[in-house]
Amino acid sequence: MIELGQRVSVYQPEQEGLEFPREPVFDTVAEERLHRKQRLAAACRAFAQHSLDYGFAGHLTVRDPEHSELYWTNPMAVHFSQVKVSNLILANHQGDVLEGSHALNRAGFVLHAAVHAAHPDIVAMCHAHTLYGVAWASMGRPLDPITQDAACFFEDHVVIRDEAGAVAVETDAGNQVAAAFRGVKAAIHQNHGLLTASRHSIDSAAFWFIALERCCQQQLLVEATGRQPVMVPPERARYSREHVGSEYIGWLHFQPLFSQLAETQPDLFD
Repeated sequence: MIELGQRVSVYQPEQEGLEFPREPVFDTVAEERLHRKQRLAAACRAFAQHSLDYGFAGHLTVRDPEHSELYWTNPMAVHFSQVKVSNLILANHQGDVLEGSHALNRAGFVLHAAVHAAHPDIVAMCHAHTLYGVAWASMGRPLDPITQDAACFFEDHVVIRDEAGAVAVETDAGNQVAAAFRGVKAAIHQNHGLLTASRHSIDSAAFWFIALERCCQQQLLVEATGRQPVMVPPERARYSREHVGSEYIGWLHFQPLFSQLAETQPDLFD
C-alpha cells in the first residue's frame, strides 16, 4: 500500500493526480522486511551498473524492521550484479549469520555492525572500493562545494584519518568509523574509500554513495586542470544541502534507478 506522506520537498507536485513516487506505508512487518530486502538487492545491482565493484570488496546493509539488532547484507564473494533477494544474508552485531547460506564479509561486519550498533537511528549503510572515491580518499581532505551536487555533502561528511590505510577487519577500525557518523550521512576514510549511511532507507544510502563517488570524480577532474574552481558560498551551499541533499531527495533519486532495474533485471526479486 502506497500513500502520500508529509510534504518534505519542493519537488513534490502541488497538482493532485500526477504520477509521482510515493514513500511506502506498510501494513505488516513482513511486508516492510520484503521491501527492504528488495531495495537492498536493487542497490547492489545499481552499484554494478555504476561500476562500483572491486572483486569481493563492498558491502551494503539495511537494518531488519522487526529485529533492530539484526541487519541484512549482500553475500560474500557474490558479484553485485548477481545479488538477489534469495541470497541476501541476515547477521547480528556479533558477526553470526542467522539466515542465508553465504559467508559474511568480515570487513563489512566490522564496519557496518559497529555503525548500526552505535547509531540505532541509522537504517542503512554502504561501502565499496571505487575508482574515484578511493583516489580522492588518498588526499585526506573533505570535498569542496564546487557544484550543487557537491554542496549536498557540505558540512554533512567527514574525513576519518584513524586506521587510515589499514585493512578494516579489527574491531577498533569499526569503532572509529562509528564515532565519525554522528549527524552526517557520509565519510571519506583516508586511504580506504567512501562510506554513506542513511537514517531513512537503503534507497537513500545507496544513491548518496553513487553521488559521492561522482563528486569525487568531478573534483579530481577539476583539480587536474590546475585551475582554482569557483566555490559555492557557504550560505548557498547550506541551502542546497537542505533542499537537494536530504534523506528524502536521496530516496527520490533512487526511484528511477529501482524502476529501471525492476523492469530489466526482474531476477533480482528471486
